[in-house]
Amino acid sequence: MSDFILNYLSTLGLVGLLMGVFIESMGVPFPGGIMVILTGLLVNQGRLEFSSAMLATLSGYTGGSLTAYLIGRNLGQPFFVRIGAFLRISPERFEQAQSLLDRSAPAFIIFGRFLPGLSNLTPYMAGVSRISLPYFLLYNSIFTVGWGFLYLLLGMFFGHNYQLIAPYINTRLPLVGLALLGSGLAYLLIRNSLRNRIKNE
Repeated sequence: MSDFILNYLSTLGLVGLLMGVFIESMGVPFPGGIMVILTGLLVNQGRLEFSSAMLATLSGYTGGSLTAYLIGRNLGQPFFVRIGAFLRISPERFEQAQSLLDRSAPAFIIFGRFLPGLSNLTPYMAGVSRISLPYFLLYNSIFTVGWGFLYLLLGMFFGHNYQLIAPYINTRLPLVGLALLGSGLAYLLIRNSLRNRIKNE
């Protein structure tokens, strides 16, 4: 499979990456994450530029997420009842996602994408819940930057040993990304808190 994707990326380049990530971000079962990792391998080989690959990843993921958001916003929950099986969404999973979204929309939009089983629901649920578009795009962008950066770097450093990380792409790897993003956000919050405390003293 990896050889097929590499040939696909070598032929279509960044346009192929953008299309693949677009499909992935809409929650359709598709190896978009694998494509980003293998793009990192091509970056490491000097066949693509990191900045261009990152831009294509961000554009594709944002475009697909926005499309899914608009579908959820305009078609609503009945739409998912009809196509739930195609997107691998059970009624129980839908209710679980709704519960998490009700607790914290920012956390759901940012971290829900890292959780297997919920990632394909995130943009649709944001639309169904009628979260404002700027609000959704802001938090979706935070996830997209972290996801794209992590997967491209993995490809750059481990792409030659793709078979070693392949079993973890859909299971442990998203959790690693979640931990890294959570650590980064915690660092920023602590730093800002300390700065405010120093200013007040």
